[in-house]
Amino acid sequence: MLARLAAGTPKPATAQLADALTGAGIPAADLEVSESRTPTGLEADAIEAGVVRGKDCVVGQIRDGGVTVSILPVLASGKCFVGSPP
Repeated sequence: MLARLAAGTPKPATAQLADALTGAGIPAADLEVSESRTPTGLEADAIEAGVVRGKDCVVGQIRDGGVTVSILPVLASGKCFVGSPP
C-alpha cells in the first residue's frame, strides 16, 4: 500500500499518508505520522509512519518515491516516535 501511494505521489503530505493507512484498516488512534513540512514551511526530505504491534513498531518511510519498512522496538513511552503527542 505504501508503494502504491509513493508511486502516485513521491512526496505525500502527512494527511495523504494517514488517509492511505487508515483506509487500509490501521486505526487512526494507533497511527503516528511525521510532518511533511518543516516549521518554516519547507518540504521534508522524507515522511514516516509508525504503528505499534505488540513489542514492535512497524515504521514505513517514503523518500522520493521509494519505500522502506523497518521493525523497531517500541520506545519507553509506548510510542514509535520521539516527541509524539500522548
